[in-house]
Amino acid sequence: MIRERPRRSALFVPGANARALSKARTLPADVVILDLEDAVAPAAKEGARAAAVAALEAGGFLAERVLRVNGADTPWHAADLEAAARAPVDAVCLPKVESPEALRAAALVLERAGAPPEVALWAMVETPRGVLWAREIAEATPRLACLVAGTSDLVKSLRARHTPGRVEVQTSLSLVVLAARAAGLCALDGVFLDLTDARGLEAACRQGRELGFDGKTLIHPGQLEAANRIFAPAEEELAQARRVVEAHARAVAEGRGVAVVDGRLVEALHVAEAERLLRLAGMLRG
Repeated sequence: MIRERPRRSALFVPGANARALSKARTLPADVVILDLEDAVAPAAKEGARAAAVAALEAGGFLAERVLRVNGADTPWHAADLEAAARAPVDAVCLPKVESPEALRAAALVLERAGAPPEVALWAMVETPRGVLWAREIAEATPRLACLVAGTSDLVKSLRARHTPGRVEVQTSLSLVVLAARAAGLCALDGVFLDLTDARGLEAACRQGRELGFDGKTLIHPGQLEAANRIFAPAEEELAQARRVVEAHARAVAEGRGVAVVDGRLVEALHVAEAERLLRLAGMLRG
């Protein structure tokens, strides 16, 4: 069910903005998230849904296609899910998920509306309750493929303040990554809000990768280059990965279970990570 693929950059695109929807087809984003929630005013919800579905049906998207629906506590939620079930999407993103039951209910609506089995669910973890229930959320349904850290709403809910080092959400970010990895899911970092701070964006991307995230959610096309570059394996990483795989293969052929590369012990777990990086690089080249 869960497909391994690059998700270095996941760009939110307002569902009510026809120009942005059209431009999204040409952008180098790994994921395009057509947004029916935060980016759309209440009076424009119905029109945004119709526009987003029409854009999806028109095709032309090179990126993974995700539709973010309105929350379960809104009057648009059920209709959004039913529309998503009939649209050519790769995944449906649920905002402010706080329990496994919310995911199971959404999965049931999708199934009854005829969504193919390969249409995944993504869960946004962006409240204190969601963070504390992240493990249970990650195990809620086989349709779930990704946990997305919603840091903007989380900071507000915590009554915290945004800081350059993001100390206010580091515990929460690590809990999201832990829950995702324990369940074999993708994990995406939250958005960076200051469009004028290129250095801050790069620092946030580096921090997200160091914490273990697969990529970052973005709010502007100008942020794509930094996310794509920083969340991609660097050439030195790939060279190291090749040495690890080759050394381990030689060790196995010689009847040894471990090898030494650059003075460090290499075991099966290191080989698995090296092979993952090489697969990711192959997908990016392909």
